[in-house]
Amino acid sequence: MTSNLAFQKTFPSLMAGKKLLYVHGFGSAGSTHTAQALRTLMPQATVLSPDLPIHPAEALELLHTTVAAERPDLIIGTSMGGMYTEQLNGFDRICVNPALQMGDTMHEHGLTGKQTFQNPRQDGVQEFIVTKAMVKEYKEATELCFQGIDNEERRRVFGLFGDNDQVVHTYDLFLDHYPNAIHFHGEHRLNDKVLLHYIIPVIRWIDDRQEGRERRRVVIDYDVMHDSYMNPVSSMRKAYELLIENYDVYILAAAPTARPDRMKEVQAWAEEHINVPAWNHIVYTNQPGLVNADYLITSPDKVEAIEEQFLGTVLPIGKDELKTFEEVITFFDRLGGQ
Repeated sequence: MTSNLAFQKTFPSLMAGKKLLYVHGFGSAGSTHTAQALRTLMPQATVLSPDLPIHPAEALELLHTTVAAERPDLIIGTSMGGMYTEQLNGFDRICVNPALQMGDTMHEHGLTGKQTFQNPRQDGVQEFIVTKAMVKEYKEATELCFQGIDNEERRRVFGLFGDNDQVVHTYDLFLDHYPNAIHFHGEHRLNDKVLLHYIIPVIRWIDDRQEGRERRRVVIDYDVMHDSYMNPVSSMRKAYELLIENYDVYILAAAPTARPDRMKEVQAWAEEHINVPAWNHIVYTNQPGLVNADYLITSPDKVEAIEEQFLGTVLPIGKDELKTFEEVITFFDRLGGQ
């Protein structure tokens, strides 16, 4: 992770006063840039990131002891750490590219022999040896996954999977046990862009649920989000990213009664151009005026029909003071979340 993107944006109120545990991946350490970036992005949260023992049984013992003592509000684990995180029942968790078949992954990618830690560790150790016996240990560790899952656990665990991950492929396995499985645009290793645009929105969902926080709702008509070539219109994605900081944002699309394939088209477009923030945030209806929201951004030609039923504020984009999404950004910035 070499870019400085994560350091150009912070969210002081996000997880403020709360405690997060970050569980690093194989061959890494608590000093990983990911943990540092999380601290920068959420300056009012405490981010714990211990060095994990290389033997899985010892690592799990340390993690169970840590969560029992610290009671973190959220646990985030990546790769091997995602596999461990899945096993820490009783906490809100985000498993990013979790190596749920860790032993097989080590075998497939030749992770035996002498290895070098990617980040400095507190004990000063720089190298370690992976033996066939250790690979077996990791296979045994993954057999502990998916135990004690009930409806509450299913609600509290999110899995995020890079759509260009060349190392771990456990999306389907995760989805067999948990419903909150989401693809993001990225590879196996995280970078600042993924943290800022894909991980932070999920943390915000969790923080809102923990606080019982209900944000005002903004609905954006799918038809005004793209041009005739299905490309996102200017500043739309920028506006969406800014809106989700203060509002609960949904995409509104016509119900596919005449064209059943329409739903897949909208879903694919939203996943490509909005990605994680649009997950589970698409509303299909042919009665937009009945949607329960505070603001509805739509085209001017739809306003008259919608206003007869809609209880919130209809914002026509393309005329008057809201000609573009840049003006939408200005409008909502003045409202300050109201």
